[in-house]
Amino acid sequence: MNTEKGNLSIHSENIFPIIKKWLYSDHDIFIRELISNASDAMTKLRKLDAMGEYSLEEEANFTVEILVDDKAKTITIKDTGIGMTDEEVKKYINQIAFSGAEDFLNMYKDKDNAEQIIGHFGLGFYSSFMVAETVEIHSLSYKDGAEPIHWSCDGGTEFELEAGTKTERGTDIILHISDDGKEFLNSWTLRTTIEKYCSFMPFEIFLTNVNEKPEKDEEGNIIVKEPSPLNNTTPLYLKKASECTPEEYKEFYRKTFNDFKEPLFWIHLNMDYPFRLKGILYFPRLGKEFDNMEGQIKLYNSQVFIADNIKEVIPEFLLLLKGVIDCPDLPLNVSRSFLQNDGFVKKISDYITKKVADKLKSLFKKDREAFEGYWGDIHPFIKFGALKDEKFFDKTKDILLFKSINGKYETLPEYLDANHKNHENKVYYVTDEVIQAQYVNMFKSHDMDAILMNHSIDQPFISHMEMKNQDVKFARIDADLTDTLKGESSHSEEDLKTLTEGLEKTFKKALNNENLKVQVETLKSEDISAIILLAEESRRMQDMTKMYGMMGMDMGAMNMPTDETLVLNSSNTLVKFIIDHKDDEAKESDVKLFCEQLYDLAMISHKPLDPNNMTAFINRSNKILEKLI
Repeated sequence: MNTEKGNLSIHSENIFPIIKKWLYSDHDIFIRELISNASDAMTKLRKLDAMGEYSLEEEANFTVEILVDDKAKTITIKDTGIGMTDEEVKKYINQIAFSGAEDFLNMYKDKDNAEQIIGHFGLGFYSSFMVAETVEIHSLSYKDGAEPIHWSCDGGTEFELEAGTKTERGTDIILHISDDGKEFLNSWTLRTTIEKYCSFMPFEIFLTNVNEKPEKDEEGNIIVKEPSPLNNTTPLYLKKASECTPEEYKEFYRKTFNDFKEPLFWIHLNMDYPFRLKGILYFPRLGKEFDNMEGQIKLYNSQVFIADNIKEVIPEFLLLLKGVIDCPDLPLNVSRSFLQNDGFVKKISDYITKKVADKLKSLFKKDREAFEGYWGDIHPFIKFGALKDEKFFDKTKDILLFKSINGKYETLPEYLDANHKNHENKVYYVTDEVIQAQYVNMFKSHDMDAILMNHSIDQPFISHMEMKNQDVKFARIDADLTDTLKGESSHSEEDLKTLTEGLEKTFKKALNNENLKVQVETLKSEDISAIILLAEESRRMQDMTKMYGMMGMDMGAMNMPTDETLVLNSSNTLVKFIIDHKDDEAKESDVKLFCEQLYDLAMISHKPLDPNNMTAFINRSNKILEKLI
């Protein structure tokens, strides 16, 4: 053929400089685009063979070979696919944004579609100019009598197309790397980029550094090594769940996420209608690491990596998980990195949410013991999902578990039924078993139960549960004093009122706190001297004020009094001492000492003391011990 020169035909909506510089957010995407094109070329040829329009040789070798030459500053991508004629180069390369893949699909849309063509846009090839100053194409079409072609372009709007020298079917893309792309001449950088985008490509990918010196043995002989592909052409998620073993699932997890902590369990996704979707979602151990936990769900399109954690496809609460999702029908835009067609994407998201909820319900019903064993790790995820997704909450509301202070796992109806006699429609909870140990022990000693809610997500979850169950109220274990914990008082109601007024006056003076609230009760346990109560509504308001303050918002108008009440046990020996000597001037110093100590002891079981009060508590404790000498 004669040498031909001309200008690239640029459609008005596609300006070449934008393609080269701003089409893609990451320059390393050129690897994905060019290898995807190579994969398409081989898929097309196999498709033609399957339809009887071409006969492949018995030993057809379908591979993608990447050659890096850091001295010549070139990267070559070679495939053994369909190849191109000069007319096809003019149509698919010179006319920017005319997709060869799309044209091919339209041509054979009524025939077998078992193998998916990756590309749907004609701009992927031009991503190469983000890292190359000149690009060459050497190609030989599969068609009988086809002549090889050579195309080159230096990144402007001019190209050169002439007869080539290639003797084997397929296409070689040679990138003459510019300074902008010199990092990819490093074999390790190139390898990791290929593994990032192409780890599940349907054809084996091999990388060779042409300047790398061969390894030799002690005698100086070259050690011949069998080249190993950089990718897995048949990833586990393409198989049926029934064909996969637990060890295969774990090994796939380890290799894909470089995480050697075993996942708790997994969900295998496989759908063919109304869209095609395959994948595996893993439940890692979350526990109290929820706040710092960031999952990783890799999204693929026909085994080509698109991006991590695309929120349009993956519901926000599922981003705590790890997994792989491959959806060939995903409506991508020109750069394959962003999504189109919100309605369709919403259907995909809803399907994934439903499958996760169904898996959890199935596990709960079939093996509740195992489900309870997982609960400590997965409850933040499930609660987050319940808060974020109404449909997910509706599907999982009956399997929401609460761990009690007695170590038992119960659903909300089970807890309410078991504690109906002691506190009807009220759920008591503990946020810190150590600080609130005194209250926990009180409950246990009177056969009462409370649930553990010690995760950061539990406070908003409690409000959500109250909204969904309006006849049920949650209260922290130190929010009030149930009748079950009270004993029979030897004081009349009038005497108790007088006693309360007198002790409140004594404690206010001893603690120099005129805002202090005191309540006198007779508790069944004589060992407890005093406890602090804070009404649930007041505590939640304080928590909200604190949260907004941490966010930098001015909450001065919401600074409310603590509203804490000191409850004194009239049957306790120490409290009796204060009652008997509160007006005794000779015992005034001892009464003051005991008042301060009882208050701090009660406060320690309610919340941590600030540094100054803790120091005073320790010094005072030493003084009390000295009195025993």
